[in-house]
Amino acid sequence: MKSICVYCGANFNGDPVLRAAVENLAQAFVDHDIRLIYGGGSVGVMGIISEEVLKRKGLVTGVIPQFLLDKEVGNLEVTELIVTENMHQRKQKMADLSDGFIILPGGFGTLEEFFEVLTWLQLGLHNKAIGVLNVGGFYDHLFAQLDVMVEHRLLKPNNRDLVINAKEPVELLQKMMAFKASPDSVWFEDRNLS
Repeated sequence: MKSICVYCGANFNGDPVLRAAVENLAQAFVDHDIRLIYGGGSVGVMGIISEEVLKRKGLVTGVIPQFLLDKEVGNLEVTELIVTENMHQRKQKMADLSDGFIILPGGFGTLEEFFEVLTWLQLGLHNKAIGVLNVGGFYDHLFAQLDVMVEHRLLKPNNRDLVINAKEPVELLQKMMAFKASPDSVWFEDRNLS
């Protein structure tokens, strides 16, 4: 893995545990020569992850739509800043540049990006690892909901297993590097979810 897209929030709640996890993730990226691909922002968790990778002399590519850059929330100090016309182009560019995806705690946008690349993986549109850095159990309820979807036979277990979960950045990267995509290739033929 030479580049990983990190989805995270434009807000930061001041949690020192989250900050430490982001700093550890930045160090792991630099230790493994992984380029950070992210949403190009200078605020929130986005700002922290980009600053921490840059501080450690790592490479950072930000991808931001023009309207957000106009609001002065872009990080102009990154290694490379790509400006897109809209959010759809931003997400596609981030995915195209990345060998995998990591989800940090965030809000609506983070979840939307997570489920989009997860759906793309399920559909076989890519075979890249998707890892969730579950800092302080932030995503425990989300994983419980995924398990409920399996229990109710609305999601197949092998598609549920496409999500990699870890509490520590190094462990998450190790799991992602060992990942082999195995989405259900006959999902569209066989509607029986049992």
